[in-house]
Formats: sequence, structure tokens, C-alpha cells
Amino acid sequence: MLGKQIRLERIINRDTRKTIIVPMDHGVTVGPIDGLMDLGAAVDSVADGGANAVVGHIGLPLYGHRKHGKDVGLILHLSSSSCLNPTDPNDKVLTNTVQRALKMGADGVSVHINVGSKNESKQLEILGKIAGDCLEWGMPLLAMMYPRGEGIDGDPQQAKYVKIAARIGAELGADIIKTYYTGDPESMREVTEGCMAPVVIAGGSKLSDEDTLKMIRGAMDGGCAGLSMGRNAFQHENPAKLIAAAGAIVHDDKSVEEALKILN
Repeated sequence: MLGKQIRLERIINRDTRKTIIVPMDHGVTVGPIDGLMDLGAAVDSVADGGANAVVGHIGLPLYGHRKHGKDVGLILHLSSSSCLNPTDPNDKVLTNTVQRALKMGADGVSVHINVGSKNESKQLEILGKIAGDCLEWGMPLLAMMYPRGEGIDGDPQQAKYVKIAARIGAELGADIIKTYYTGDPESMREVTEGCMAPVVIAGGSKLSDEDTLKMIRGAMDGGCAGLSMGRNAFQHENPAKLIAAAGAIVHDDKSVEEALKILN
């Protein structure tokens, strides 16, 4: 579909077929946090480093996106939950629509699905609905597919769980899958080879610069199409440099050592 392909080119680099996405949707989940107090400044900082796209709720285009500095792709996040939910903070519900995302000028939309949770059925229903709407309107869909909940035994980042979650996202119509890094290139390749859609890894908890870059290098060696990294990017002391270093690995196939030179 032509419209979807045009929009995907604002999210995925046309030449490398890789992407660096920075999620900034944390405000709904955990409130105001370091790095996202000023959304406009946060967007500028990662755009300056060469990020391909940012992810946020409708507040991002309303209060921060494309208001200053360099341009960067916009993915509007459509599902939400709060850490204050007394029943289940991981119960993601639909809080926006594909049509409204189009009106806001978004280049793509995203939804969050917790595979293995007690709310999995409802969340998969949401994914199916949004994927259908995206086909209808030519809108790219990023599915955040996480093994998370009562159905997961042990480490949720095991390849045996991650590859199921990723495959579900592709089977139900997502254009890009975001999921956990499994810890090494070999196990990550189980995920990417079993998923028809391009896979990007979540940044996870805050890491050192070297560990962040090692994770990115391992993901790329495991067949990933890039990363979707939040706190490790926008909470960095120099987000632009961190993104530039990540880009050296993702888009230019550089080593960790070469990428560290950009930071230092």
C-alpha cells in the first residue's frame, strides 16, 4: 500500500532499512520523569543525534513534537496504563485511534501487548483491530510485544518466550515488532528468523554506555532492524551523542569500540 510505504520511510531509513526509535510515552505510565520534563527539548536532543522516530501519546504532538530543531518521525502510541492501577498496572487499554493519529500528522502508530498476561486476550483483540485500521488507512503499525505476566515462568527475556511474542505481532499484522533483547546474538536470531516483520529491541533498564552499545551490537548481529530505546537515550547526559553512537552501529555497522569514540 503506497501510503503505508511513504510513511514507513519516515520511520525506517530508506538506504539501510534500519531504524532508531526513541519512545517517550512514559508520562502516562509513571508520570513526569527525568529527561521528559520538557518534551520539546527531549525530541530535539534525540533528533539532533539522528533518531529516525519518536513514540509518544497525543500529548507529544500537542506539546513537544516538530516545534523546534530537526524533523523526526512521529509514532503515536494508542494504548495506555498507569503504575497507580490497583488491579493490574500492565492492563493496557485503547486510548486513541488510527484516524486521530492521521489527523495529528503521525507517521505511524503503536500498541503495547503483554503476551502471557491475564489480559492477553483483550490486548490481542486490540492489536487485531488496530492492525485492520492500519491496513484500511495506510498507517504503519509498531507492536510492542512483551512476554509479561502470569503465563511466563522465569526470565521473560528467554528466547522461547520472546520469539512467540514477536511472531504473534507479525501474524496479526504489525509492520515493526519491538520486544526484549534475549541477551546474545545467537538466541536473538531465533526471534528474528521466526518473525516475518522487522524486529527492534527495547532499551530496557538504564545501562552504562558500553553495555548499551554492546547490547545494540549484539542485537544487530542477531538480525535485528534496530532499536527502540527510551531511558538510555533521553536520560543520557548527552542524548544526541548517544544516539549518534547507536546510529554508527545500526546504520553504519560499526563496532562497539568505534561507537564509543563518538561518545568520548
